Amino acid sequence: MLVFAHIIIYIFVFAIGAVIGSFLNVLIYRLPRGLGFVKGFSFCPNCEHRLFPADLVPIFSYLFLGRKCRYCGEPIRARYMTVELICGLFAVLSWTAFLPPAGFLAYTLSPTAAAGAAGAAGAAGAAAGVGIGIAVGNAALFFAVLVCLTVIAYIDHDTMEIPDSMNIGVAVCGVIAIFIGPDIGLKSHFIGIAVAAAPLFIIALFIDGAFGFGDVKLMAAVGLFLGWQRCLAALLIGIIIGGAYGVFLLATKRKGGKEHFAFGPALCVGVGISMFAGETLIGLYLGLL
Repeated sequence: MLVFAHIIIYIFVFAIGAVIGSFLNVLIYRLPRGLGFVKGFSFCPNCEHRLFPADLVPIFSYLFLGRKCRYCGEPIRARYMTVELICGLFAVLSWTAFLPPAGFLAYTLSPTAAAGAAGAAGAAGAAAGVGIGIAVGNAALFFAVLVCLTVIAYIDHDTMEIPDSMNIGVAVCGVIAIFIGPDIGLKSHFIGIAVAAAPLFIIALFIDGAFGFGDVKLMAAVGLFLGWQRCLAALLIGIIIGGAYGVFLLATKRKGGKEHFAFGPALCVGVGISMFAGETLIGLYLGLL
């Protein structure tokens, strides 16, 4: 019975994530074009026909419509379904990180919150309730950061620019994390602002095209959220991924030696990995020394 309840919860969480992913597709399309996204209706980017609820069911509409617009017949980019699917999985991952039955990051919270999230025997009902509430808050917080990173990665890939609004979103999550996030200490949050952003800023000043100032702002916001240790891990992972991708572009002749490519997506992947596995990777690295 308990297993069935967890399955239902995961389906519900995935569905919420997929719906949010559908909205992210709107942001990814409209933000670079300066279009509003609060008011108005969704429309086909090809024929600009208004889309109705039956056209907007996450994942399923793309499949049931045969991957084509109902009104003009033009192919719908697979990206739209991919973003919805990714966001659904991100929601499940964030929930799994802090809530039963896994809760593999619950130990990073305060003792009361960790006990509540794990459902520890003997914990007072009120304390456990507070702990579960904080755990749910952290799951939502981590998902919010992943949402911002998703928008940043796609827009930067398309335009070579990172919207300030998304960096601000990550920074706001960082401020909230100081109060309810993993217990890493106040100093770590503030040192994190500079530990990755400062080197990128210096490189951006002296090496043209190496990094954009959007990347600098992103890592400053990430440092506030993750703290300096996991932020540094995120930067190193991002540089490795970005470097490997750059070599791939050169080897396949998709880019020339002097052509630039968006580094933001690689940094976003590095941040995502560090959010959930940063401490483990740091521990493995220190164990090798």
